Amino acid sequence: MPRLRVIGRGRAGGSLVGALADSDWTVIDVRGRGDLLVDAAAGVDLVVIATPDDVIAAVAGAIDPVDSTVVVHLAGSLGLGVLEGHPRRGAMHPLVALPDAGRGAARLRERAWFATAGDPLVSDLVEALGGREFSVADSDRGAYHAAAAVASNHLVAVLGQAERIGHSANVPFEAIMDLVKATIRNVDELGPAAALTGPASRGDDATIARHIEALAPDERASYEAMVAEARRLAAQARTENEAG
Repeated sequence: MPRLRVIGRGRAGGSLVGALADSDWTVIDVRGRGDLLVDAAAGVDLVVIATPDDVIAAVAGAIDPVDSTVVVHLAGSLGLGVLEGHPRRGAMHPLVALPDAGRGAARLRERAWFATAGDPLVSDLVEALGGREFSVADSDRGAYHAAAAVASNHLVAVLGQAERIGHSANVPFEAIMDLVKATIRNVDELGPAAALTGPASRGDDATIARHIEALAPDERASYEAMVAEARRLAAQARTENEAG
């Protein structure tokens, strides 16, 4: 039965510990800020560093290397270099939003995707979680994590804007979310380019101008930026249609 130790008591660490509760893996303990780290790799098969990205290198450097122990981090944008000094290293970034430990644990058990690298024991941990994995090289991790941020964090920010604008016109956020869910289904079934609708997709500049006029000044820049992205996607769709 594999044994692991988690360093980090935040959302990521708590989510992982909760997700492994019914697995064959044994969580020996969870250590956090102020706890002794020098012996963290002793007596376990795997150490998971679930701290904020900017302290991962320092945390890894505080742990005495053990030849048989794999040291893994959960950061999306960092490669294996931050774990330098440890002979067995890995990375395992969960491609799922972890809003809190309880919800995060449940979502990690829902066949979550993981971006992995390094030691094969990482794949064993993904399998224990019932997850799916894809490999991302160190040189590609910045672009990978940027894509993840656009798909999750930026989407939430856009929906925050939709909520604000809708509220100004007395539109229930529930109605907006139903539209979002239907749109996501369309993207899932058709792909982004084919799923795009609306004024930018059909070149309706007059409607876009009315939108901009109706918006508060501090909402216009982000709206115009997304119009530019929608036009870019519409051009892609036209090119694909002509090629087909």
